[in-house]
Amino acid sequence: MLPSLAFLKHQLEGILRNKFAQGHQTSGYLAQLEQLPASYDAYLEFAHSLADIPMRDKWSYYEPNDLEEIWRECDPDRPLGQIGVLNLKDSSKRVEAGFLASVCGSMLGKPIEVNPSLSELRQALTSVGEWPLNDYISEEVLHALDRRHWSWFETTRGRIRYVAPDDDINYTLMGMMALEQFGDGFTKRNLRDLWINHLPISTTWGPERAILVRSGISYLEHDRELFNHSEIEAWPDFLVQDTELCGAAIRADAYGYACPGQPALAAELAWRDASFTHRRTGIYATMFIAAAIAVAHVLRDPIEIISTALQFVPRRSRFYEITEDCLQMVANADNWLEAYQSINHKYANYFHCQVYQEIGTLINTFRFADNVGDGICKQVMQGNDTDSFGATAGSLLGVYFGSDSLEARWLEPFQDRIHTGLSNFHEQKLSRLTERIGRLPELLNTRQHRIQPSELYVNENTDLGF
Repeated sequence: MLPSLAFLKHQLEGILRNKFAQGHQTSGYLAQLEQLPASYDAYLEFAHSLADIPMRDKWSYYEPNDLEEIWRECDPDRPLGQIGVLNLKDSSKRVEAGFLASVCGSMLGKPIEVNPSLSELRQALTSVGEWPLNDYISEEVLHALDRRHWSWFETTRGRIRYVAPDDDINYTLMGMMALEQFGDGFTKRNLRDLWINHLPISTTWGPERAILVRSGISYLEHDRELFNHSEIEAWPDFLVQDTELCGAAIRADAYGYACPGQPALAAELAWRDASFTHRRTGIYATMFIAAAIAVAHVLRDPIEIISTALQFVPRRSRFYEITEDCLQMVANADNWLEAYQSINHKYANYFHCQVYQEIGTLINTFRFADNVGDGICKQVMQGNDTDSFGATAGSLLGVYFGSDSLEARWLEPFQDRIHTGLSNFHEQKLSRLTERIGRLPELLNTRQHRIQPSELYVNENTDLGF
């Protein structure tokens, strides 16, 4: 079954909006699209033509997607190997703390994953006597906010009986499985096969859903020996919109967990995963978060940790410019509310899933958090994509503060149970899953041979039997 012509046209309109935001000279293209005959051939020919849209003359940014080009654009003085003093046992405990805090941050933000602003949340929380936030969201808060996420029935205070299914948690587990099965040499083909086997399409959105559909088609073509492996690299560039949103950034955590004190390796693994579906800012945010989590294992100054992670982002990119600006706002502020106001005043037009303001609020949380619970609450109170960045903040804070940094009251409602929503994934005990994730640093550190992508491609005609 082919997608409808109306769907294709909608996709093309979105891609043109994306192209304009990325600096391309899109003048006249929407008019061309409106004048096209309503046919698949015409729309596909137009879609192919979008690859050749030139950049605007005065566009000052340079934003590559290729890893080698990205490295050339990054700070040449970035640390390429191990930094700090590494204790694998301590790192394992930090990873466990990061994962559990991520789960709590995700569940904390889940019932209000409706793009609220801080002012809306403050008003709702204050009206029921719960400002500042210090516990899971209550039904009273949802009534005061007057909107809620559909998962509220199993994620609000008093109703929580387990970790509810969430895409942010799913992707952390997918990263874990990629590293467990293929090591740090996993390929996009490996990701494709894992996604087909484990990700129901209803648990994906945006570029992930588009790429998962294309993955299924390619899997059928592979069975008939028609599939060209190199095509995977180009998938996000054709008929996929919104490839700069945060969908890849929520997949960064496992790579930061697995690479304590190795931000360069964490960023490289994050690039490999992110570039499977995303481009430009979508990739850079993922590399930045993975590097920050990796550095949080060994450094103690939050500003230094963020500054180090920023060294793994192209310096002529919008992401670098805005993140550096937000970092300065946070560093110069006296408290988190003051920093939030500065970030929101300048970047409020970048809201739910649009990365820039959310990365600013993440930095704000990290600098001013007193502990893990305080931090995930500060993150969620800043609004936008509350569950995704609640989870990311949890990973960063848990790794930074370490074991025993999360009060038991945050975990007790789950009764040691987790429902992931993944296919062919049967672990439902949160404690066992946490221990499994905690083994990632040792898994990569003790691996006898670092598999290279070229070695994996040798056997890529093998049917995995899914």
